[in-house]
Amino acid sequence: MGFPINRMRRLRGSENLRKLVREYTLSVDNLIYPIFVAPGLDVKLQVPSMPGVYHFSVDVVNHEIEELTKLGIPAILLFGIPSSKDDCGSEAYAHDGIVQRAIATIKQSFPEMVVITDVCLCEYTSHGHCGVVRNGKVVNDETLELIARTALSHAEAGADMVAPSDMMDGRVMAIREILDENGFSELPIMSYAAKFASAFYGPFRDAADCAPQFGDRSSYQMDPPNRREALKEIALDIDEGADIVMIKPALAYLDIISDARANFDVPIAAYNVSGEYCMIKAAAEKRYADERRMATEVLTSIKRAGADLIITYFAKDYAMWSKSG
Repeated sequence: MGFPINRMRRLRGSENLRKLVREYTLSVDNLIYPIFVAPGLDVKLQVPSMPGVYHFSVDVVNHEIEELTKLGIPAILLFGIPSSKDDCGSEAYAHDGIVQRAIATIKQSFPEMVVITDVCLCEYTSHGHCGVVRNGKVVNDETLELIARTALSHAEAGADMVAPSDMMDGRVMAIREILDENGFSELPIMSYAAKFASAFYGPFRDAADCAPQFGDRSSYQMDPPNRREALKEIALDIDEGADIVMIKPALAYLDIISDARANFDVPIAAYNVSGEYCMIKAAAEKRYADERRMATEVLTSIKRAGADLIITYFAKDYAMWSKSG
């Protein structure tokens, strides 16, 4: 039956009525906040291309963690900027590397904060690529050993979860095997399962100082037009032992998130990446848009598409907006 028997506006008449029938609810409980740790002492330095996002030295990072805890944000995704780089990214898996020290510092003071670590080499290599380079090409199998060693070093430092982002074939299996062999069989893996070679990463590469020094990452990150291939990547990672799978970026790939939700019965994460964040910040700065409404709408769209977890630089803002009513 149609109009006038059915009137869709009947259930939209007040905010409380709309709440009663709301299909999806965005919650701080499902947000993960990225944190960048950098060399030095007493460092809190804003990333030039990312308003409100900072580099923190290990000695002051807990000030930020304390604020996140007060806001009710349950988890962070930790990235490191090393003091030195080399061809094989050795600082990524060093026992006293910057991420390893940050993990220990955070977990000592805030044991309930879920510390997830990005596992990759690009921030640590002099060439800026996510793996070992031979004759101008990133080689897959040699890279796996270093990725696995990095994940193990994070586990040994006290990480609650590891998140490989390098997009090498077989890296989830390599990590699962080394973790299990060393007594970390209970440690979950959140794989960047469908990570696309996107133009939306520009500000992050400024934040993490990880732009490739030659070429690009198209030979290992996914080609943006490919939808069916994303499902194959996700299925392979689940078969190799991934506990959570991630789609990155989020906003331009809502169809992939929706496909993943329809096809796989595992938790799905989505990364609301730096370029998506900065577009809204720039529009708000120019007063072209209402930042709170636009950011909330974007995060809700990611949730509606099927993401259980959302990694977002808006986590703090959204938590503060939620508290203010």
